[in-house]
Amino acid sequence: MDSLDWKELGCDHEINQVLNHKHLGNGSIILFHNDAKYTPEVLDEILKGLKEKGYEIVPVSELIHKESYTIDHEGRQIPELPRG
Repeated sequence: MDSLDWKELGCDHEINQVLNHKHLGNGSIILFHNDAKYTPEVLDEILKGLKEKGYEIVPVSELIHKESYTIDHEGRQIPELPRG
């Protein structure tokens, strides 16, 4: 999910872009840029908002499946169920 922070559209826009993004869901990876103007100012509020929505912040390494998965139309990895 792109935060669009690179467009420098303001604090409120960046917060809204992330917290109300139509693709926000379990397993979302949110893209922020190192040199974005407003991200340092709004990151705490974004993280708080995500937690209030019930999301947990985890390292990317916990989200990436290395085997036995498919990718859906939005680019999400879906673990394959064990065959039994």
